[in-house]
Amino acid sequence: MISPVNVNILGKEYQIACPDEEKDSLIASAQMLHQNMEKIRGTGKVVGLDRIAVMAALNLAHDLISLQNDDGHDMDEVNKKIFQMKDRVSAFLEEERQLDL
Repeated sequence: MISPVNVNILGKEYQIACPDEEKDSLIASAQMLHQNMEKIRGTGKVVGLDRIAVMAALNLAHDLISLQNDDGHDMDEVNKKIFQMKDRVSAFLEEERQLDL
């Protein structure tokens, strides 16, 4: 069953539809994204939520690609996770654009 999950990223709450079996993973992903974005924002070098989100997405994608290049990892599973994160980041950026209108 798909149900809404509320996550908080940089002080903003987002409601995301998520299959029940993926709820914990979504919450963990949101926390990881929040922490990464907080770190980027803390440097003071990147201004604007959309730019911070893109930088965080690039950092996380880089981490996943680094894992992908390591032997012993299930490449199909890593690729699946990369695409899931890409979709979540795209949805986050789309939500942000809608809020700006």
